[in-house]
Amino acid sequence: MTAVSVLLGEGVYNCKFFQSSKENKVELTTLPIDFSATYKKVAAARIVNSHARSPKVENAFVAMVANSPEMKDLVTKAKKLANSDLPTLVLGETGTGKEMLSQAIHHAGMRSDNPFKAVNCGALPESLSDSILFGHVKGSFTGADKDHQGLFEQASGGTLFSDEVGELSASIQVKLLRALQEGEITRVGDTNSRKVDVRVIAATHQNLQQMVLNGTFREDLFYRLAVGVLKIPALRQRSADIESLTQSVLMQVNQQVSKHPDFESKEISQDGINFIKQQTWPGNIRELWNTLSRAVLFSDNKILQAEDIKAALISHENKASQPPVVLSAEEYFDLPQHIDSIKRNYIEAALKSCLDSKTKAAKMLCLNNHQTLSNWLKESS
Repeated sequence: MTAVSVLLGEGVYNCKFFQSSKENKVELTTLPIDFSATYKKVAAARIVNSHARSPKVENAFVAMVANSPEMKDLVTKAKKLANSDLPTLVLGETGTGKEMLSQAIHHAGMRSDNPFKAVNCGALPESLSDSILFGHVKGSFTGADKDHQGLFEQASGGTLFSDEVGELSASIQVKLLRALQEGEITRVGDTNSRKVDVRVIAATHQNLQQMVLNGTFREDLFYRLAVGVLKIPALRQRSADIESLTQSVLMQVNQQVSKHPDFESKEISQDGINFIKQQTWPGNIRELWNTLSRAVLFSDNKILQAEDIKAALISHENKASQPPVVLSAEEYFDLPQHIDSIKRNYIEAALKSCLDSKTKAAKMLCLNNHQTLSNWLKESS
């Protein structure tokens, strides 16, 4: 109560304080606290920090090509999120640069001096994902010969980027939700929880809302992650960026390939850029990068032409290239059985390739989740 009285009193102009003495007297007293000076000092520090942070925010995003209206809007939103600690969900097709955007948010934010850890949830072994993310204690399972800090503890004070978050199992989703809600994790084999201070930036190319409806992704976890939502446009949707982006990628490819013997730096003609603009790029920036890398390595021309890019491009099958279907008027064809047979053959091949991992097989077949694959298996059996 005394502390509250002092705080309230110092906020009133010309307020005077009285106190009782041991002699049962009431006397005027002064407090050796100058609230106004302290406020001015704190305010000045905040002003200095805000000015000092502005170039930092701009520098973090300088590598991102943003000439198109779509990308300008995205970068504006990302800068605002960088100044907060909100969980963020980054959406976008494969190869659009979700991790690069997440790194920019981290480096522009208040946690930039602390670790940035990245994990691809789709590549986590199911048996070790708990340990990799949350750690384990010695003796908790075979091979656990010492205590281990998981990625949440390693990233404490900083940012954890969780790519393909839709691939997490139901049990890991529960633990991730607790980490977001309570700021606590529990190592495998431990009975005590540990406090962690981590900003989570999650990313996926999947439709998490549809997965929520299908029951394969927790609704409460979705809303915990989707506080700040950023959707990166596909490369085909940002034509105004393609020329600048091509030049930027080509410069980086030249730097990488410069280590090779007899390397000669390459440029690209306007004809080559126009050819790039005409492509759909289903693999987005990653596909553009790989194509330019092949063109730089294989072409003998110092200036890359459209023919060089075309030769380096991996063609994509389309419906027009498939042979036409011809049926006679009296012919009957069991289309459902044919489709089921095709599904079954591809599922069996994918499962064999992925050592019976339904999650990985579903990803290989571009299905939303492993539950869809299981449903297909039931339908075709």
